Amino acid sequence: MAILVTGGARSGKSTFAEKYASRLGKSGIYIATLQPFDEEMTARTSEHQLARTASGFEWETIEEPLELVACLEQLAGSENATEVTEQVGDQEYAEDQTLAESEPVVLVDCLTIWLSNMMMQIELDNGGWGAEETACLEGWTSLLADTAAQLPFPAIFVTNEVGSGIVPEYPLGRRFRDAQGRLNQKMAAHCEQVFLVTAGIPVELKSIAYRWE
Repeated sequence: MAILVTGGARSGKSTFAEKYASRLGKSGIYIATLQPFDEEMTARTSEHQLARTASGFEWETIEEPLELVACLEQLAGSENATEVTEQVGDQEYAEDQTLAESEPVVLVDCLTIWLSNMMMQIELDNGGWGAEETACLEGWTSLLADTAAQLPFPAIFVTNEVGSGIVPEYPLGRRFRDAQGRLNQKMAAHCEQVFLVTAGIPVELKSIAYRWE
């Protein structure tokens, strides 16, 4: 089961995602995509780590800024993932249901940082940005969405809504905004649940979405 949690900066999306994870399993694997590059970001990372420890929920942390798809595929092939598949089977996950027998739940925080890392790496590898680089990035985001939909364990993906403000002034900002919007749409289409968190309040969007048929 794949779940997408989206929202603006400091909307409470990560806090909600961590709490929701505790309903889906008795332990978790936290995949961090951030690479701290200054003291302020290092302090933020430490703050989040302390909060997870204080929650009482058992987390194992994996730092993976780029190879997210490979990381998820490796976890899907592990013994733990096989056990989860056998224990859970075709059981549906309800919002108020605690799956105490299943482990682990995977939490990826966040897709926005991963996307930024991928864009920088692709541009660095190719010496610029054009149609070929855009196609390469779209290939990776599509592969991520496809992989998420096939995971044998519950997985929560945190992302950001970046398209609600003004149009970015610079081409790089516009390129990133567009790529983020497309990634969010792909992930939402492949996830069973999609939560929008605003001011700390989560709303599950798929249950209230307009039905074309």
